[in-house]
Amino acid sequence: MAVTVYHNPKCTTSAKTVALLQEAGLNPVVVEYLKTGWTREQLLDLVKRSDTDLRGLLRERGTPAEDLGLLKPDATEGAILAAMVAHPILVNRPIVDGPKGVVLARPIEKALTVA
Repeated sequence: MAVTVYHNPKCTTSAKTVALLQEAGLNPVVVEYLKTGWTREQLLDLVKRSDTDLRGLLRERGTPAEDLGLLKPDATEGAILAAMVAHPILVNRPIVDGPKGVVLARPIEKALTVA
């Protein structure tokens, strides 16, 4: 199974994660999720195979998360999911999907745990 990195090329952490995987001898598939977007099914699958929930993947800084009410304690997973599909920037990065699972690679070394 290939390793996939859901990547934002403007993010230094994301770029470092891709480089780390390449230095480890892997050739990750790089998906620029801001261009491709997300589906409900895709996000639910990533969360199911990770150690976090949708709220754990929610990016707050530099996004409309607060304006959309997603940072409130009563924001539902359904509302967060719908917003992430509508606004891909709401999904934190880099997400690494490998044969051993899925992680939000913060710190970047977490990427190697699923590769």
